[in-house]
Amino acid sequence: MAVLVDEKTKVLVQGITGNQGRFHTQRMLEYGTRVVAGTSPGKGGVEVEGVPVYDTVEAAVEKHGANASVLFVPAPFVKDAACEAIAAGLSPVVVVAEHVPLHDAMEVVAFARERGAVVIGPNTYGICTAGKTKLGIPPNQVFHPGPVGVVARSGTLSYEIVDSLSRAGLGQTTVVGIGGDRVVGLSFVDMLKRFEKDPETRAVVMVGEIGGTAEEEAAEYIKQMTKPVVAYIAGRSAPPGRRMGHAGAIIERGRGSFESKVRALREAGAQVAELPWEVAPLVAAALG
Repeated sequence: MAVLVDEKTKVLVQGITGNQGRFHTQRMLEYGTRVVAGTSPGKGGVEVEGVPVYDTVEAAVEKHGANASVLFVPAPFVKDAACEAIAAGLSPVVVVAEHVPLHDAMEVVAFARERGAVVIGPNTYGICTAGKTKLGIPPNQVFHPGPVGVVARSGTLSYEIVDSLSRAGLGQTTVVGIGGDRVVGLSFVDMLKRFEKDPETRAVVMVGEIGGTAEEEAAEYIKQMTKPVVAYIAGRSAPPGRRMGHAGAIIERGRGSFESKVRALREAGAQVAELPWEVAPLVAAALG
């Protein structure tokens, strides 16, 4: 059973005529994603990789029944684009762009909650239900169907860990990047709840990093989970008070440190890998 998206999901690509939109639309189509339409204001009527382009989300939904969206639009335009998708009833809405203004992200997330929509990101690589569909930018070749759900903040680490899982014969149900910004739509807890309910997900991998309290909050939920959780936390050597890569990866006033996250996860019953390549063996052992 897929989590959030599957082979039936009808995907709209907002910003499809840009370089990134065009490139990743092709990769998504190659993976088997049902990309039914794209939008680019003022360019309606053209096609990109055989996908029809419209000026508005409303028109794309009316013509093709799109029910999910991935945004390849510059950060200053994310708020309008995401809110247009949410207003049209699309969910999830995947926001790839980084450097989205904080208040814009807050407005998008608030509007999504009001409408009952799921926003993934901002600053995310997206979501992939292995062997079925992909919305976003991760490399196609690392994903293989199997029993492991993956939720992460870091894209590069996700690819490395997912690839190691696949090489170990541990395929994935759904892999989600919640995003590395301070304000994101989907949390670790949101995904852990979905994986806990999913009958095909037998184990969960959580890839966190320093900064914020998302991992500690996840630890509180892990205490009540029936499925094994294996975690990896990046940023062991990061200096306090300095942002490392993601806007959310900063330690402040003793909160969000590597040590506090690892301690909370272990106390909750999760296995915590010291190094990325230790994740797959820990998952294998947990699954027996």
